[in-house]
Amino acid sequence: MPKRKTQAERVAVVTGGAAGIGLATARRFAREGYRVAVWDVKAGGPEPEGETSFQAVDVTDAAAVEAAVAEVVSRWGRIDVLVNNAGIVRDGLLVKWKDGRKTGEMSDRDFDAVVSVNLKGVFLCTRAVAPTMIAGGGGVILNASSVVGLYGNFGQTNYAATKAGVISMTKTWARELGRYNIRVNAVAPGFIATEMVAAMPEKVLQGMVAHTPLGRMGRPEDIAEAYLWLASDAAAFVHGTVLSVDGGLVVGT
Repeated sequence: MPKRKTQAERVAVVTGGAAGIGLATARRFAREGYRVAVWDVKAGGPEPEGETSFQAVDVTDAAAVEAAVAEVVSRWGRIDVLVNNAGIVRDGLLVKWKDGRKTGEMSDRDFDAVVSVNLKGVFLCTRAVAPTMIAGGGGVILNASSVVGLYGNFGQTNYAATKAGVISMTKTWARELGRYNIRVNAVAPGFIATEMVAAMPEKVLQGMVAHTPLGRMGRPEDIAEAYLWLASDAAAFVHGTVLSVDGGLVVGT
């Protein structure tokens, strides 16, 4: 049986790692001793402490993703963990109806943009990283889903569809990649107090808390801890699952 790497010997890639949950995740992995490659379309807050690098990567661009993988491998020799965290929202109703007529609809542009980042981006990054993990004897792939991918959500046709798709890809890749000692899991956050959420109206925020039995929104660090555990040897037999980190969210109550 091959000797397991220590955290200080492991390399993690975190997409969308410049802000929010991604930044919290990159910082947590770095504190644990991982070498961390942060991918995002633009730099955000201060880079995590420890041995880290920032790469400007558009996860919807296959060539850019392949180049970023090559750069990480050239620098550190391998990739042990991929956290597919990058995502966007473009919310809107499927159709808006008032006074007997349609007054609006979700645009093709907004639908396609969310699918491109949230679904195709996960596909492109995983496809690019998997060969490196296979050649290196294994790894961990962690995908960002959402509770809305499990239950749907008003005004989020595009977002909910991508997060449900991520769950299906997670389960498919668990079947395909397990033979190579690559574990694949997804995390489904509930309402998390990111910068984007904090900008919402107070009434909306109160509604989110009211739907969460623990009586608060989650912190980005709550999701980062889940990612770290799933990447660790403590979760060595956890594969093909979706871990809800949502404070006991009860939808529709």
